[in-house]
Amino acid sequence: MRMIFGIISVFIYSHIWAGDATHVVYQSPDQYVSETFTDVMPASSTLWPDATLRQDLTAVLGHKPSLRFKYWGAGDKTVWILDEIGKDRPITAGIVINQNQIEDVRVLVFRESRGWEIKHDFFTRQFSNLFLDGDHDLSGQIDNITGATLSVKAMTRMAQAALLLHEHAQQEAYGLAHAR
Repeated sequence: MRMIFGIISVFIYSHIWAGDATHVVYQSPDQYVSETFTDVMPASSTLWPDATLRQDLTAVLGHKPSLRFKYWGAGDKTVWILDEIGKDRPITAGIVINQNQIEDVRVLVFRESRGWEIKHDFFTRQFSNLFLDGDHDLSGQIDNITGATLSVKAMTRMAQAALLLHEHAQQEAYGLAHAR
């Protein structure tokens, strides 16, 4: 009888244990970058945030940012591959910024046990054409998804961070007069 109970318990609780091992790759970062730059793939660059950018990123992210950020850029367009914790694990997103506005947001790798709904176009389309206001907030509202609140917040933070990073990368590339 104990053996039967043990087997039944494994089937009943397997979805919980499986949730801990969730790791779904929707698209590799390399594929995302090459899809964005169809003509000529630019070489990757590295942005080393100065003290001001680190402070701004900390305010947006709610934690200290990385010491460096890898990105790809050509003209006024940059692509950022960022990771941010949803509830327990990192979500990897690709974000394209063009002329200081979000052109595309895509979930590339999802590792959480819930909140995967953020991968759908109905959610990611909300970010299109948004930019940062003077307080480093997005210029539009992002609707929540019931059961995916922490994933939604993570994606929103990554979008804000990508816009901040883009502005600073543009300043480095073209000087302060060119940036917004």
